Amino acid sequence: MRQFLVLTCLATLTALSATAQPVDLAADLGKPLNAEQFDARTQGRTITYSAQGQPYGTEQYKPGHKVIWAFTQSECKEGDWFQSDEFICFDYGDFVPLQCWTFYDSPQGLVAKFRGDPDSEPLVSLSESQDPLSCQGPDLGV
Repeated sequence: MRQFLVLTCLATLTALSATAQPVDLAADLGKPLNAEQFDARTQGRTITYSAQGQPYGTEQYKPGHKVIWAFTQSECKEGDWFQSDEFICFDYGDFVPLQCWTFYDSPQGLVAKFRGDPDSEPLVSLSESQDPLSCQGPDLGV
């Protein structure tokens, strides 16, 4: 049964990434979302992002500008977010550098471009749900 569930999840992710449309960097994405717009668009949601059509990571957006992030198949990091100029910045604590992004609400979903690297491939929302993020812990199974 467990193997069936793993295979089903992998098949779903493969199908989603195969249908994900690359974001046209030349397209006008409009103005970046400000803190109020970003909060209204994300709060209560868990969003999986892709990079170049492949799953990249998932973030759960909680009230009070709280977040939980996990790269695909990694341990979760809790943090906070805030607006700085046109960027939405994420602070995950002392051991992770500040992560600042411009977010746009496009027809493909949320698009995020990393500060300081405007020509890099953006992250694009692959899927959204209201389910909490399932986190792996360092001591699971011990």
